[in-house]
Amino acid sequence: MKAVISGGGKSLQKEIDSKMVYGKKIGEKISGNLVELENYELQITGGSDKQGFPMKKGVSGSVRKRLLLAEGVGYKPKIKGVRRRKNIRGEVVSEETEQLNLKIVKEGAKKFEEFFKKEKPVEEKKEGEEVKEEPKTEEKKE
Repeated sequence: MKAVISGGGKSLQKEIDSKMVYGKKIGEKISGNLVELENYELQITGGSDKQGFPMKKGVSGSVRKRLLLAEGVGYKPKIKGVRRRKNIRGEVVSEETEQLNLKIVKEGAKKFEEFFKKEKPVEEKKEGEEVKEEPKTEEKKE
C-alpha cells in the first residue's frame, strides 16, 4: 500500500505494510515508525481504493456505496446546487485500500524538510582546464 505523507507544503510517498493499518478510520492517528519516520505521529486524512474511488469520512465501514453528493470528497459541481450520485469508499482502511493519505501531527527529531534534501557532488575544476559545453542541436520535425 502506498502512503502519501504531507506536511509543510511538501509530500512524500512511501510503501507501508498495509496489515498494520487495517481497521483504522479516517481521523485516527498512527505511529510514524510504520513509514520509517522515527518519533513522528501521523493522522489519516483519506485515501482511495484499487479502482480509484475516494474514501469519505462519515461513510461507515469499508464498502463502496453510491451516495447522492452535492459537494465535497468525490464530487466538485460546476454549477452550485447540482447533486449527483457517485461511488464512494467507506472510512475504514481495508485490503481494498490502495493509497492512504497522511498528514504530520507531531514531528520527530529529524525535520520533515530534511527528507527532500539531496546532496549534489561538487565537481572540482582543475587549474588551466576549461569546461567544455556540448553545442545545442535542434531536431527538425517533418
